[in-house]
Amino acid sequence: MQETVRYTYRLRPGKTAEAALLREAELARWVWNQCVATCDYERSNGGKPSPAKMDKHLTAARHKQPWLAAGSSVVQQQAIRDWGAARAAAFKVSGRRHPVFKSKKRDRPSINLTRRAFALKAYGERTRLRIPGGHLIPVVWSRELPSEPSSVRIYQDACGDWLASFVVRRDSEVFSDVDAAIGIDWGVKTPATTTDPEFDLEAAEYAKKAAKRLAHYQRRMARRKPTPGKKASNGYKQAKRTVAKQHRKVTRQRQDTNRKWARKVVEHHDRIAVEDFKPTFLAKSTMARKAADNAVGQTKAELINYAERAGRDVRLVPPAYTTMTCSECGAKAKQRLGLSERTFACSECGLALDRDLNAARTILAHAGFNVACVDGVRHDPPFEVARAS
Repeated sequence: MQETVRYTYRLRPGKTAEAALLREAELARWVWNQCVATCDYERSNGGKPSPAKMDKHLTAARHKQPWLAAGSSVVQQQAIRDWGAARAAAFKVSGRRHPVFKSKKRDRPSINLTRRAFALKAYGERTRLRIPGGHLIPVVWSRELPSEPSSVRIYQDACGDWLASFVVRRDSEVFSDVDAAIGIDWGVKTPATTTDPEFDLEAAEYAKKAAKRLAHYQRRMARRKPTPGKKASNGYKQAKRTVAKQHRKVTRQRQDTNRKWARKVVEHHDRIAVEDFKPTFLAKSTMARKAADNAVGQTKAELINYAERAGRDVRLVPPAYTTMTCSECGAKAKQRLGLSERTFACSECGLALDRDLNAARTILAHAGFNVACVDGVRHDPPFEVARAS
């Protein structure tokens, strides 16, 4: 069985190739903004905008504007496809905003290329990426591609580095058959508490460890900040890049820890009950910094992604009343537990247990994976178990 994944590599374009990338990205941004403007105009006049109509507008614009026709038609058509996909997703996903205008200052340059617009060419002993215009860009091949890429996204990150993300097909990783279930409760002090303490995810606090060094770099950047209306100096640009690199390092450390933990959980369990926790409200609380450092949302997404790719049975359980419900007898506490109360004490059966561990066991029971131990657990009102999609 095969799966579609992305393999990302760093590019080292020269000045000419970088100028070509920036020019193509600027034209793609212009096409995107034209799609947004045309869509708003047609919707206000009762029309039904679609990518097919935008293709016709693009063809007419390329005939009238020589500077637009000088760019790659594939890049500009892909910008329309991306707009159409973002617009369709806004209708399907509740709360997702419709496509908006892209700003040159706010949005980083990026282009999408299909197989018609790029190629991997041997140049001496190395393989380089050829982009529209015939430019050959060296690629830092950190690992081999498992198959021929079907498309590639070329973009510039906050540090100013150019990256190429290839879409490829590879054989799915096969995990051994196991017969084990696990319940997972998300938190702030401990990002993930499970029914098996061996698989608990402790807080790594990467941002906290890098805070002192990051503050030093930010003060340096603030001292070199240009006055309004003046061009930024090379010293300011270098200081800004250093801050961005520090942020990128912390982000990659989190990703590496989360992925290793998610893989470990999926490898040893075939049934996974996950609290459907949405940590957005923590951004307005006093725990915002610690919650952001734990990256619970990212950890949850990585776990579900690994579980679905491995074919595991993963279920999302609403978090309501999981902390207040006894995992042994199913009795619900009459009052909510304050955050300072770290032990759950059941008034019915006398169970005394860590509140997060009790919640993890309740989540596992409600998902229907641990019926033999807690068959009598009932909740009022009943939860709605949803499979991960």
